[in-house]
Amino acid sequence: MDQVAPVPFSIADFRARAAAQAEVQPGDEFGDHRFNPGHPRLKHIKPLRDAAVLIPVIDHTDGATVLLTKRAEKLRSHSGQVAFPGGTIDPTDSGPEAAALRETFEEIGLDRDHIEIIGRMPDYVSGSGYRIVPVLSVVRPGFSLMLNADEVDAAFEVPLRFLMDSANHARDSRMWNDLEWFFYEMPYGGQRIWGVTAGIIRTLYERLYA
Repeated sequence: MDQVAPVPFSIADFRARAAAQAEVQPGDEFGDHRFNPGHPRLKHIKPLRDAAVLIPVIDHTDGATVLLTKRAEKLRSHSGQVAFPGGTIDPTDSGPEAAALRETFEEIGLDRDHIEIIGRMPDYVSGSGYRIVPVLSVVRPGFSLMLNADEVDAAFEVPLRFLMDSANHARDSRMWNDLEWFFYEMPYGGQRIWGVTAGIIRTLYERLYA
C-alpha cells in the first residue's frame, strides 16, 4: 500500500520536514549577514554571545501554529519586538535545549511537559552579536501561559501556513550610521514580525519548505 503523505502544514508534515532537513555543510553560514553581505556593522561585533530560542509549533488539528512573544516595552534592548521565547545560554544549562526550555518557562510559563524537542536549526548569527541556536519543538495543546510582565507583554499564535508562505516575506530596511541595513518582515494580526525573528523564520522556510 502506498504511504499517504502528511497533510501540508500539519505537525506530521512539520516533523517529517524537520527530520529530513539537509545537514549543514562546511562553509554554510546563517544569520543577518546573509541579507547584508559585507556590511560594516558586522565588523563591530564583539565575541559572539551564545543564546538559544525555542521554535514552539503547536499541534492543532486544523493546522499547526507557531507561538511568538512580544517583548516588554520597558526592556532596555529590543523592547516591544516580536521574538521567540529564549535567551542567553547560562553556564548552568546543560545545552541549548535546556536553555530554551528554561527561558520559555521563565518568560511565558509554558511547562516543558507540553514540549517535545525534535531537533535544531543551524546557528543564526545576529547583527547584535549573538550566536543563536533555534531549537525545534512540538507543543501539545491544552497548556496555560503565565506571562512574566518584566519580560513579555503578550504571546500570540501565527499559522505555520502563513509563516511558511514566501509571499508573506517582505524585504525592508532601515538606516544604521548612514548605511542601509536589510531585513525581512512578516506583519500578521497587527504584530510586526521582523529582524532576527523574521530572519530565523525565513531560514526555516528555506531549509524546510522552499
